[in-house]
Amino acid sequence: MKKSTLALAVAVAAIAQQAHSAGFIEDSKATLGLRNFYINTDNRDGAPTASSRSKNAEWGQGFDLRFISGYTQGTVQFGVDAIGLYGVRLDSSRDNHGNYSGTASGGTVFPSDGNKAVNDYASLGVTGKVKVSQTELKLGTLQPKLPVIVTNDGRLLPQTFQGGQITTNDIKDLTLVAGQVEKAKGRNSSNNENLSIGGANASSNYNAGRFSNKFYYAGGDYKLTKDLTAQYYYGNLEDFYKQHFLGLTHNWAIGPGVLKSDLRYFHSTDDGKNGDTAAYYSSGNYQGFASGKGKVDNNLYSGLFLYTVAGHTFGGGYQVSNGSSDFPWLNQGDGSSAYITTDMQIQKFARAGERTWQARYAYDFAKVGVPGLTAGVVYLKGSNIDTVTASRAELTGQSEWERDITVAYVIPEGPLKNLGVAWKNAMWRTDLANTRSQDENRLIVSYSIPLL
Repeated sequence: MKKSTLALAVAVAAIAQQAHSAGFIEDSKATLGLRNFYINTDNRDGAPTASSRSKNAEWGQGFDLRFISGYTQGTVQFGVDAIGLYGVRLDSSRDNHGNYSGTASGGTVFPSDGNKAVNDYASLGVTGKVKVSQTELKLGTLQPKLPVIVTNDGRLLPQTFQGGQITTNDIKDLTLVAGQVEKAKGRNSSNNENLSIGGANASSNYNAGRFSNKFYYAGGDYKLTKDLTAQYYYGNLEDFYKQHFLGLTHNWAIGPGVLKSDLRYFHSTDDGKNGDTAAYYSSGNYQGFASGKGKVDNNLYSGLFLYTVAGHTFGGGYQVSNGSSDFPWLNQGDGSSAYITTDMQIQKFARAGERTWQARYAYDFAKVGVPGLTAGVVYLKGSNIDTVTASRAELTGQSEWERDITVAYVIPEGPLKNLGVAWKNAMWRTDLANTRSQDENRLIVSYSIPLL
């Protein structure tokens, strides 16, 4: 029996015994999230191919219905959550779908029917939960946001995972988390799929795509003081990689503002078949591997510093990606996120050998009488990238840069309270071999309706 089915059966049976439990009913919440999403990607430089068109553009309406129950009474408390997702295509042609060749599972926003976007797609996720004191167990649909596993929400509908997770806050100032994930449902999919990494998730002349159904993770956050938090997490995707994470965040009041420091370190190595089987290799390893794919071997260090004062936020950071491979993260090839300070609108700046510096500025217009209006810009420059030419000759010193602009407004009060409008514009340029630069625009209108 699947974990989600078992969890739901246990939760429903327990709830039925306590049907009049005030906590379960009174503490329940339900919301309907609406997202109208348009994206336009312009692939620049170079000639278009069957799999890389010059323009991808799609527009859709998403519905995100969530129910979060309270808990039954008693020492052992039970509850159940549910998430219903539905996406409707408003515009997408064959040329603009982003899966022109028909070989991928989906396009820029929607799943594919051959090489065309489907008219609509939907999914339902259920999570059973059990709570004892400050310890909570969840089985079923999960959306973790942890250093070693991050749910992606960058398109019309969010990504979800299937598995189990236990979280405890029984020790003061300490949060401990452990879990196992077996499946992922992509942001442009209604199906649960197995897990993989970049380099192994796509078909090639020797690889039909390799996947695993076991990702283990554990770790915790400890508040050393009210302004200083230390983190350690471990993740293991069976037959692909093992990863250790150390983090330290600190808020320091300096003059009229606050300086936030965010230090992160990842140590990633190969696991199982990734160490000796080509079909399981990671992308970005060019040291002794003519294919440009090899064992996971990466150390990633980063520091980001943000100073906020009077509505202004000034920031800067630096990241180093050492080792012979790109930085690995859960990546099935259908859109994913990584817990790194350089995970931007288009690129992640975590290639083998890459050194990246970034500068940020944001402003909250509430300080000048326009609450709800915000704007920001980020610029990143990555250099010293290890790669190869088309003839497989090794290269170093390749580079890339990206500039992202975001302008957003959320109505703070009145009959349209919480209605949001956002524009995100990104420009990415690179001298990487056989790679096309990109421009991208996203327009997003969102609204949340409380139902319970």
